[in-house]
Amino acid sequence: MAGFFSGSPKHEAPEPLEGPVVATITGGTILWFVLFLAQLPFYNWFDDHGHLWWIWTCLAGAGLGLIGIWYVRGREAALKRDEAAQPERPVTE
Repeated sequence: MAGFFSGSPKHEAPEPLEGPVVATITGGTILWFVLFLAQLPFYNWFDDHGHLWWIWTCLAGAGLGLIGIWYVRGREAALKRDEAAQPERPVTE
């Protein structure tokens, strides 16, 4: 197995994909919180069947999503600050 990857050709890594990261994380956080709220009326059923962790998983997803929103907003602001600090480069084609 050691030589499995040795014959693979080397390729340059592609540029990272950038998209609406803040919107994506916010949408996911909202989804986790809605799932948490939707399961609350069935709390006793989940408890009786040993699936109470489903509810707390949704709440944890929403909580971690809030941390994620804070993180990606800071990342996006730092990227914009860095871009503004860079001198303009002439476009050559």
